[in-house]
Amino acid sequence: MSLDSLRDSLPAYAKDLGLNLATLAGEPLLTDQQKWGAFVAAAHAVGEPVVVRAIEAAATTAGLSDEARTAARAAAAIMGMNNVYYRSLHLMRNAEYRTLPIRLRMNVIANPGVEKTDFELWSLTVSAINGCGLCLDAHEAELRKRGMPPAAIQAGLRIASVVNAVSRVVAGEAAVG
Repeated sequence: MSLDSLRDSLPAYAKDLGLNLATLAGEPLLTDQQKWGAFVAAAHAVGEPVVVRAIEAAATTAGLSDEARTAARAAAAIMGMNNVYYRSLHLMRNAEYRTLPIRLRMNVIANPGVEKTDFELWSLTVSAINGCGLCLDAHEAELRKRGMPPAAIQAGLRIASVVNAVSRVVAGEAAVG
């Protein structure tokens, strides 16, 4: 399924999501790699098969390299772990857990195989979907340190929100048949 087909398959009540998906596919504030990597990372973070396939196909058509696609998937994978861990530390009242060694491997963060700025954006995108405030703050600070303007960071958040919503609609429609 193509991105256009995905948009066309959305029910009338989700028309705004389809319009937003089309707008974000043409987002000028991000490089194509940043934009399509954010789409791939977001789709994998939610994991709705129809949406993952449509976004993967669109990213391929847009020329996202295999290395960037792998790194975007890695961002979804590692942040899937980190977002749960760090969100839990934030929510727990017992501060002792924040003093313990993490003892979780996160090597891909140091060497993601793409520009670090791009990987940070994709990590922020996934963290938005997974609702981890600590991770959002950490990745936003890193992006700002690397010179990414707030409007470009916001574009990553917009991609996260639309891909998440589209995925939920597709899953809901599949559930009711």
